[in-house]
Amino acid sequence: MGLQRLIEALYPPQCLLCETRLAEGIGLCPDCRRELDVLSGAQCDLCAEPLPGRAEADLKCDRCLHNPPPWRRGRSAFRYAGRGRDLVLALKWGDRTDIAIPAGHWMAQAAATIVTEDSLIIPVPLYWMRRVKRRYNQAALLGKAMAEVSGADFAAEALRRRYSTRLLDGLNREERSETLAHAIETTDNPQVEGRACVVVDDVLTTGATLSACTKALQNAGAAQVDVVTLARVAFGD
Repeated sequence: MGLQRLIEALYPPQCLLCETRLAEGIGLCPDCRRELDVLSGAQCDLCAEPLPGRAEADLKCDRCLHNPPPWRRGRSAFRYAGRGRDLVLALKWGDRTDIAIPAGHWMAQAAATIVTEDSLIIPVPLYWMRRVKRRYNQAALLGKAMAEVSGADFAAEALRRRYSTRLLDGLNREERSETLAHAIETTDNPQVEGRACVVVDDVLTTGATLSACTKALQNAGAAQVDVVTLARVAFGD
């Protein structure tokens, strides 16, 4: 018996959420997958908001038409609700780092038209004290998994937070933008200049954090900046 088969015999694969035994691989059982609101079909090219009608290039929601974000294109794998919310919270707060690898695969699939082997994937940074307390940066885990799938370069430390900011939960877009206005900067990393950068995070809420990261990369000479998140909050949630 090979090593992989021995491992599977001792530790049979289970659903990431409900622990139902899976026939093979790492992921979700059919029931949990059905409850995951995967984003597909027509959607905004900037924020991945689902839109009515047929999928077409360069579609934009009303919100992005009136107040476009600074990045070029945006993608998310699924809606931040139900099982999608459970996955994000388990990864972010539940010490479930095992979710990052399959989640990175889902993100790479959602961003297949954005991420190439020439892309530079960059995670949204955590302030160092928060990272020490949590022991990992979930955005970095997701970005690394995406890079491994797509063959893109990965720069874990290209961005940093200059100081700790208050938690953004409960703040509106303007409050989040004000809080993050000068908090994020690039490090002394020459990889950014002239590169097609892809900023990765777990959730797109108002877009304030991703906007701050995008502007920092643009100021550092990035050729273009796209964003990819595991999940996105629906407008109005």
